[in-house]
Formats: sequence, C-alpha cells, structure tokens
Amino acid sequence: MHTHHLLVEEPIRMASILEPSKPSFFPAMTKIVGTLGPKSRSVETISSCLKAGMSVARFDFSWGDTEFHQETLENLRMAIKSTKKPCAVMLDTVGPELQVVNKTERPISLEAETLVILTPDQEKEATSNLLPINFSGLSKAVKTGDTIFIGQYLFTGSETTSVWLEVNEVKGEDVGCLIKNSATLSGSLFTLHVSQIRIDLPTLSDKDKEVISTWGLRNNIDFLSLSYTRCAEDIRHAREYLSKLGDLNQTQIFAKIENSEGLAHFDEILQEADGIILSRGNLGIDLPPEKVFLFQKTAVYKCNMAGKPAVITRVVDSMTDNLRPTRAEATDIANAVLDGSDAIILGAETLRGLYPVDTISTVGKICAESEKVFNQDLFFKKTVKYVGEPMSHLESIASSAVRAAIKVKASVIICFTSSGRAARLIAKYRPTMPVISVVIPRLKTNQLRWTLTGSFEARQSLIVRGLFPMLADPRHPAESTSATNDSILKIALDHGKASGMVKSHDRVVVCQKVGDDSVVKIIELED
Repeated sequence: MHTHHLLVEEPIRMASILEPSKPSFFPAMTKIVGTLGPKSRSVETISSCLKAGMSVARFDFSWGDTEFHQETLENLRMAIKSTKKPCAVMLDTVGPELQVVNKTERPISLEAETLVILTPDQEKEATSNLLPINFSGLSKAVKTGDTIFIGQYLFTGSETTSVWLEVNEVKGEDVGCLIKNSATLSGSLFTLHVSQIRIDLPTLSDKDKEVISTWGLRNNIDFLSLSYTRCAEDIRHAREYLSKLGDLNQTQIFAKIENSEGLAHFDEILQEADGIILSRGNLGIDLPPEKVFLFQKTAVYKCNMAGKPAVITRVVDSMTDNLRPTRAEATDIANAVLDGSDAIILGAETLRGLYPVDTISTVGKICAESEKVFNQDLFFKKTVKYVGEPMSHLESIASSAVRAAIKVKASVIICFTSSGRAARLIAKYRPTMPVISVVIPRLKTNQLRWTLTGSFEARQSLIVRGLFPMLADPRHPAESTSATNDSILKIALDHGKASGMVKSHDRVVVCQKVGDDSVVKIIELED
C-alpha cells in the first residue's frame, strides 16, 4: 500500500508522468462530499457515487421540500446497504440567503445598460424590468454605486445565467439598478448577493430551525453546514439549539464562510466550529479575484494547525455540463490537496449536473495523484513546531504514531478510539498511509434509557482526510485490560486484508490504550 512519495520540488522524470497510476483500495485520502438532487437521487446513481468515492452526502435545503429530501435519503440508505460503503449526512441550511422569486418560471432576459427594479413585493410578476425579492430591508442596506449579483446557483459571473447590477437609486423599499451584462435568468429561484454589505437577517432562520427539528432530528444528521456564518456567536447559537434536540447534541457544526464578515471573524469562528467550509462561490464576489487564493491558503493552514477539517467548494463547475474539467480546474483541485484540504464539496456538479458519477471519480483521481507529491515531511515539522512544547499527552502519542509509521514504512495506522479524537489527532499530522479508526461504542444513559454511542463518531470521521472508520463490536472495551487482548485488533487486520489495504509481511502501527497507558506498537504481519 505504501508508496515512495515524490515531492513536486524534487526533479520528476517527465516520462514517469505518462505511466498509468497504480490502482489502490482507496480512491483518495481526501474526502468527497456530493450534493444529492434531481440528477443524483436514484438508488442506482447514489450506489455508483459511493463506489466512485463519495463519503458524505449533502442535502441543500435552499431548494426542494422535506419530502423530496427524505425520499433521496431513503434511497441513500438503500445504496449504503447494497454497496456496504459508509456515508455521512450533511444538512446545509439556507441562512440569510436573498432570492429573486420568479413564480411563472418563465425565462427572464436582461439587457446590458438598461434599468431593472428590485422590489420586496412578491405578488408582482418577474419581468425584464422588475424582479421581486424575498427581503424588504434591501433598500436600507444598499447605497448608490453598490454591486449586486444575481445567478442560478453558479456564481462565476461569466456565464449567461448570471448578472451584475449596479445600484443607481433607492426609492422607498424599491432599489433601481443598472444592468452591467446581458443574461437570461431561467428557473424559479436565483440567489442574490450584495457585495460586502451586512444583511440584517438571522444566520439560523426560522425555516432552518423547522427543517432541523423535523427532518434533521428524524434522520440524526451527522453534520450541520451553517450557511453565511458571520461570527462565533452564530455557532454558539446553533449549538445551543441542537443541544435541545435529542441525539443532535452530537451533530458537528461546520461554519460556512461566505462573505467578508465571516472572513474578518475567521479566528473566533474556527475556535467554536467543528470544521470550516470555504464557500468560494460567494466569497469570490466579496473578495477581489487576486485575493481569493490568499484567503484559501491562510484558512486551510489555520484549520490544519487547529486539527479541524477544511472543506473547499466550487472546484469543477464546468463538469456540470462537460465530461472533463478544464485545465485550471484540475490544477485547482491539486492545489487544494497540496494546501492541506480535508475534503471537497461538489454542488451543482452532482445536484443537477449531467455527469455526477464521472465528476466524483475524476475529482478522486486528481486528489489521489496530488497526494503522492504532498510534502508530508515539511507538513509534519511545521505542525510539530506550531503545537510547541510541552505537547499534550494525546498530541504526543498521535505525532509519535505517525512518525513511527513513516519510519517503518507501515501500510496502515490502526487507532482504537471511543470519541474519535485520538484518530483525528493522528490524521492531523497527515500520514502518507490510511488511518483505520476503530470506534469502540460506549454505553450511556440519560436516566430513562441506555444507548450505545459510536455510530455518530464513526460517520463523522468520513470528512477527515486519511481517516477510514470501522465500528467495533461493543463487547470489546477501548481500553484493553491486558496487552494480550488483541481479538479486536485481529478483526481490524482481517478487515484490512480483505479490503486490500494490508498484506503478508506488511508493517502496521497500532495506537491503543492498555489499562491507563496509551501505547504505540509496531506489528509485522505473518503469512
């Protein structure tokens, strides 16, 4: 399984680039989040998505009702059962998203250098001169000269379905704008984004709360993607809300950074959130194009050092309609991996794109190829230096396990964990081999009933780079009472052999608790 890792900085034989890549059990260490929708909701298509490398399914509530998403989720469960591929569930909130309402769903043509009025009167019909919107406070938020962007899901500003407007007058609750480029808006819903303006709406809307307390609670969602996170208080508010909803107190909250306000409060948001989603579509409008890469690299670095997943969006927009990505997109994915990203979210590409399975497969191959030249040695030294001394007990064990695995060229690292924290710390140091996280369920009670924990923790590692979960038999304790109690390790190794991760004479690094002690040991497999 272990290969010699080249570095981009080292000279590579050009001819070797033409050699076909060796097949491996894992498509990639970097995880892929697929958004399920009209083009990707049948059991057959979802099964193919799972086989192609999707490990988290995202449900975007900006559109579609709960019945539609519930049907899709039932199909996902059937696909998981038939493929035996685990998959976590992410609920993406709507948040303070401004939308143009087109009840007739007839295409609207907008001509450059003509005027259009944005009105909060949703009873009016959308035309080339009048666009009803779902927010009455726009006239108070904007001023003459501000930029407004309207588009259907894809925020590139270059296509014929996206339009840039410049505010030229504010009259009562209406906002008059000059159209900057010709475009045709089609469909029932387009998002409206005002550059660098605070919209006075709650981050977790009443509609979001209703969806979470019904659909989210019913389906025990693993992740909540909090759209338009603007400050740490947004995360605290969402966590407080989840804490009152049964098992959703275990749901991880990922802050979606979508505007300059979220960027300004990034450090405090990172402290509160369980992970970060860099929403490059909206951010690409708030930031000048030349600053987008700088935000991405800085944010990913901060996430890496904090040991929290960094997730990138909007990588292969062109694959919504095409079978191959552009050269720029292929390079963009590779750079996201080399920067240290944990996962990549596919939005329109899988939601309404023509090639959902091919997109996942292509992104996975680019990630796998990029990981081969990831400079792990430099990353390891950088992380150790950042953590500083004295290290915490767990951090020391995790970094030692990774160092040992690299020195002995181990095929895998096996980590026994109850909360998942130990395995995530190992993954933080970006080992070049997969980490099998053996999650040991724990029995807990709320005075009314006993329940087993573990499935949440196992699924939540499906968004962490290099981490592959396995839920253990609850009869095995996480702390081995004697060093000889290795029956659960044997099961993990058998799983590794069956899946092609390990073979005879391979070395394996094991991280587990024996009594009160944390132990890192190296095993050489026999025939």
